[in-house]
Amino acid sequence: MNQNQTVFDIDEETDAFYLQKAVEYHEWLIQQEAQPRLTRTPIFCDCEDAERRLRADYFDDHCKYPLYYFWRRFRMSRKLFLKIVNGISSYTADPLPQHFHFFKSRLDCTGRMSISALMKCTAAIRQMAYGSTPDAFDEYLQMSEHTARDALFFFNMCIIELYMPKYLRKPTLEDVVKIQQKHNNVHGFSGMLGSIDCMHWEWKNCPVSWQGQYGRGDKKYPTIMLEAVASQDLWIWHAFYGMAGANNDINVLDNSPLFDDLLDDLAPVVPYVVNGVQYRNGYYLADGIYPEWASFVKSFTVATDPKHTYFKQRQESARKDVERAFGVLQGRWGLIQQPARAYEVNTLRRIMYAGIIMHNMILEDQNMSVVDWKHVYSNPARSLQTVWIDRCQTQRRKAKELRDKDTHISLQQNLMNHIWREVEEASEED
Repeated sequence: MNQNQTVFDIDEETDAFYLQKAVEYHEWLIQQEAQPRLTRTPIFCDCEDAERRLRADYFDDHCKYPLYYFWRRFRMSRKLFLKIVNGISSYTADPLPQHFHFFKSRLDCTGRMSISALMKCTAAIRQMAYGSTPDAFDEYLQMSEHTARDALFFFNMCIIELYMPKYLRKPTLEDVVKIQQKHNNVHGFSGMLGSIDCMHWEWKNCPVSWQGQYGRGDKKYPTIMLEAVASQDLWIWHAFYGMAGANNDINVLDNSPLFDDLLDDLAPVVPYVVNGVQYRNGYYLADGIYPEWASFVKSFTVATDPKHTYFKQRQESARKDVERAFGVLQGRWGLIQQPARAYEVNTLRRIMYAGIIMHNMILEDQNMSVVDWKHVYSNPARSLQTVWIDRCQTQRRKAKELRDKDTHISLQQNLMNHIWREVEEASEED
C-alpha cells in the first residue's frame, strides 16, 4: 500500500457510484415535493363567537328566542338544563373521571380556552332531541364532528353517574303507598304498582357478526329490547336494556333484576284488600305473553260475559300507561326513536338510560310525578342473612310465592268482582 494512501481513500469508480446515487435521491425528493400532500385542511372554529351567539339566543336575560322555543328545541326547561350543566361542570373528585374532565374549561395547545360545558351539553342534548348526526353542529356551534360525538358519549355517562341513584331507583315504602293510592283513584285497581312491557329499538349499525344474536324472525333488522315499568304519571321506575339474544318479553324478564329485592325479602310491603281478601305484595299489569305469576294481573283472552268484558277493557286501558311512557320517551328523544347508529351495546345502553333519567327529571320539573321529590326517602334498614343457606331458603320461599298461579287467579277474580261491584253500585245510584 502506498504510504500516502489511507484506508478511507476511494477510487474514481466508487466515487462515481455514490455520486449517481445522490443524484437519484435528489430527483426522488423533487418528485415527492411536486406531489400534493395528503394532510387535513385546518378549519378555524370561532368558538368564542359561537358561545356569545348561543347565549344571546337562549340564555341571556333578554334572549332572542322565548322560553317555549327553548323547550321545543332542548326538550326541557331552561332552569333544568342549566341545573344539569352546573351539576356536570361543578363536579369534583380526586381523581376526576374522564367524562367529567371532558367538560372542564382549560387552555388548549394553542393557548385558547377550550369549548365550554354549556356548548358541549347543548351539542349533546340537541343530538338526543333531534337524532341528528354529530357534524350537524359545525356551522352554529363551531364544533367538530369528533368533539360533538364525544360530547354525547361523555354527557350520557355524567347523567347516569350524577342522577341515576335518584331518578332511576326502585320505589321506597312511601313511594309504594303513593303509587298505589294514585292508581286506585285513577284506574280503580287497588295495590297496582304500575304497568310492565317491552320496547324494541332497531340497531342500524349492528356488526354483521352480532346480527344473529339480536335478530328475530318478526323483525326486519336487529333490535335490542327495553323492559320498563311505568306508573300512571309516566314515571319509569324500572328499566332493563341491552340483553343479547333473539329475545321476547319472557327471556328478558328471566334475566331482569325487577324482582331481586322481592326474592331477597327486601321489597317494601304494603298490604291491601281487594274484594275482602288481603294481599301483601303489589302487582303489575301485563299483557298476555307474561306468565301467570302472583305479581302480574293479565286480561282475559276471551271475554264470555259482560263482567269479563268490562274487566278486560279496564285492564287494557290501565295497562296503556307503559305504552304512553314509551311513546313520550321516543317522541322526546329523536335519537331513541330512529334506528341506532352506534356500534357498541354499551353506548346504546348509556343513551337509553340517560334518556330515561332525563325523562323522569322533566316530569319532576313539571310537577307531574306522583312522588314528592322534595323529601328524600330511604328504605328501612334490613340486612341480608349472613348465612348462605338461610338466604337460599328465603329466595326459594319467595320465588314460590312469586310464581304462585293460584294467587294470580284469585287476585284476578277478586279485582274483576271489585270493579264490577263498583259499576253495579254506580248504576243503582243513578
